[in-house]
Amino acid sequence: MNIRRLSQHLYRWAARSLMPAALVCASAAMPAAAATLQVGYSDWPGFVAWQVAIDKGWFKEAGLDVKFEWFDYSASMDAFSAGKLDMVGMTNGDTLVAGSGGGKGIMAIITDYSGGNDMVLGKPGIKSIKDLKGKKVAVEIGLVDHLLLSNALKKAGLKESDVTLVNAKTNELPQVFAAGDVAAIGVWQPVAGQAMKAVPGSKPLYTSADEPGLIYDVMVASPAVVKNRRADLVKMMKVWDRVVAYIKDPKTQADAVKIMAARSGVEPKEYLPYLKGTHLLNTADGKRVYVRGTSLNTLQGSTANVDAFNVANGVYKAPEKVDTYLDYTLYGQ
Repeated sequence: MNIRRLSQHLYRWAARSLMPAALVCASAAMPAAAATLQVGYSDWPGFVAWQVAIDKGWFKEAGLDVKFEWFDYSASMDAFSAGKLDMVGMTNGDTLVAGSGGGKGIMAIITDYSGGNDMVLGKPGIKSIKDLKGKKVAVEIGLVDHLLLSNALKKAGLKESDVTLVNAKTNELPQVFAAGDVAAIGVWQPVAGQAMKAVPGSKPLYTSADEPGLIYDVMVASPAVVKNRRADLVKMMKVWDRVVAYIKDPKTQADAVKIMAARSGVEPKEYLPYLKGTHLLNTADGKRVYVRGTSLNTLQGSTANVDAFNVANGVYKAPEKVDTYLDYTLYGQ
């Protein structure tokens, strides 16, 4: 316990000890109010979608006390691992990365799977993944688009040793792409769009549309939240269903895109294509995915696949126990 927390603890103990006995008994009989849920989100369409509910006041309508905090993606993982957040948006594979370092969480809500928004971008003159042999490729090593790059190389008959990996933070990749001597980058939207603007003539060489189910995006909750606040998670699922319906409805999609684009700092016409590369999943869709299995169309199978990749590439040493990150009862399994 640090000094600040210790002093607060002593203050609260002293205050309670000075209360009249009747008041102490009365306060003890009252249930403690649940603390505000601290939720981290970042610039990925499946997470930015929550902005619709934030702006519309749907959490308050659902009886939820939540506070969303905006982060760069990897910083949100760090904040969750440090215990500063109750929930955070991550990919299923990166949930294992955080957990292997001590930031254990449970995949509580499936928001989407990537269907084109994760991509390997090549500079002008690079026509295919095979053209990357002997060249430098920048990616945030150990995170989701490292996996996508690895699979792309494998399908092209190449190994990672056939390229030189350059490690860079995802949000810095547009500058690396423009200024460095890298031939390609592994990146996701909307940062990918920024990178293509920074290097005119660059284009996707391989995307997550080539491997549906390779990358799921989830809202990860701390084990304590899953254990003690399941009712709040159920309410969040209902809010999420409302968000997905609002985004997909042709009558309200323009308003949803306007909200999401404003959060990401781009024009709505630029943001709209991002939705095509993000397959949003409502609770009914998630129930079909949140099952046991070995294929990429199951959360367990997809997560086991990325776990094997993480171990093979030294992201962490020993396999993670995938099922300890899953709670099938959240989706009625």
